[in-house]
Amino acid sequence: MAELATDPHPRLALLLGAEPVSWVPELGGWLVTRRDLVLEVMRAAEVYTVDDPRFTTARVVGPSMLSTDGPEHARHRGPFADPFRARDVSERFARVIAEETDLLLGPLRGRGTAELRREVAGPLAVAVVAAALGLVEADAAAVLSWYDRIVRAVDDLTAGRPADPEGAVAVGQLRGSVEATLAERRESILVAAAEGGLGVPEVVSNAAVLMFGGIETTEGMIANAALHLLSHPEQLELVRRDPGLVDNAIEESLRLEPAAAVVDRYATRDTQLGRARIRSGDLVVVSIAGANRDPAVFPEPDRYDVRRANARGHLAFAHGPHFCLGAHLARLETRTCMLALLGELPGLRLDSEGSAPPRGLVFRKPLAVRVLWDQHAE
Repeated sequence: MAELATDPHPRLALLLGAEPVSWVPELGGWLVTRRDLVLEVMRAAEVYTVDDPRFTTARVVGPSMLSTDGPEHARHRGPFADPFRARDVSERFARVIAEETDLLLGPLRGRGTAELRREVAGPLAVAVVAAALGLVEADAAAVLSWYDRIVRAVDDLTAGRPADPEGAVAVGQLRGSVEATLAERRESILVAAAEGGLGVPEVVSNAAVLMFGGIETTEGMIANAALHLLSHPEQLELVRRDPGLVDNAIEESLRLEPAAAVVDRYATRDTQLGRARIRSGDLVVVSIAGANRDPAVFPEPDRYDVRRANARGHLAFAHGPHFCLGAHLARLETRTCMLALLGELPGLRLDSEGSAPPRGLVFRKPLAVRVLWDQHAE
């Protein structure tokens, strides 16, 4: 397990080549690493479901689009779909993201050094989620507090411990803000969801899921993108010469280190997956990190290449009915942030002594991305 949390890629490559559907006792389930088999699992919600009592997020926040399948999943997800379409994301959030990025970089410009994950990536993700939810009397600090306590409770259950009771307190506080928002009928995706047929508990559970996805994975996505690009000076130079490559640089980072490295499914019936016989009720862990380095799809899979023609073929945002609702928003946040960092911090480079590689079994991001830049340059 420690190996899968620190540097999983050599082991995943071995499994992909020899046994792409492997029983892993430490996980208590099957680990799927080959891209075509990963796609098979994620597409077939009727065979591999998230709707299982063991799904820990639902035990903390209640049923949501994350923990349901079929018509119930469509009912939860449907009211949130329109605001997160590509064109709507740009219209709704481009200015907010640009303003928040500028606010975060402002105090840093004269310093010549910063730690990007804690000082930029995380705060930007929190601020954008707070703006997206549009909750009454809930600023970014309140949203972050609820998120932190809910995540701790989920982590406790995942580790087999009783959930931290503060998780339930946080859900209650979130519900209070949701109810006030609905009563005020302010313009909000949550009001639109209620008008679309979701009850208050369902609006609350989906708001919690949006917080979870919008903060944890977007922070990791931005931090990983910065670390990958700054760790490869020759690739950085290509992007400096042609800023249009920044989008593909981000996709290639997502391929190498998806912010969510694995997703869980549960078999609804006995079935065959590759050469493995899956039993009804078995846990099936899909390795997005493994699929994204499948050499049959991505030649030289461990190489970071901002010009890789099929970089966008990664599965970092999952696939099928549970494709990440906030993918367009996360991409816009990361693109805006990366262009601002490269454009406003001259000579931006990695401080290798203060940085660390990505780690984490489920969510992968660097502990720190410390950078330097030239204060005197114009």
